[in-house]
Amino acid sequence: MPIVHIELVEGRSPEQLKQMVQDVTDAISKNIGAPKEYIHIVLSEMQKNHYAEGGILKSDEK
Repeated sequence: MPIVHIELVEGRSPEQLKQMVQDVTDAISKNIGAPKEYIHIVLSEMQKNHYAEGGILKSDEK
């Protein structure tokens, strides 16, 4: 049973997340032959003020 963890900074629409989950599931099923119903995906969304890149919080970017 594949378990995939995806961490994202918040800001995507429910439709975008739904499509991403479908695409990831399809790719895993195609590449390793796992039945789609056994593929589990965990999405973790971080607030922009809880993630920094290069010392700058994403919430401070313009």
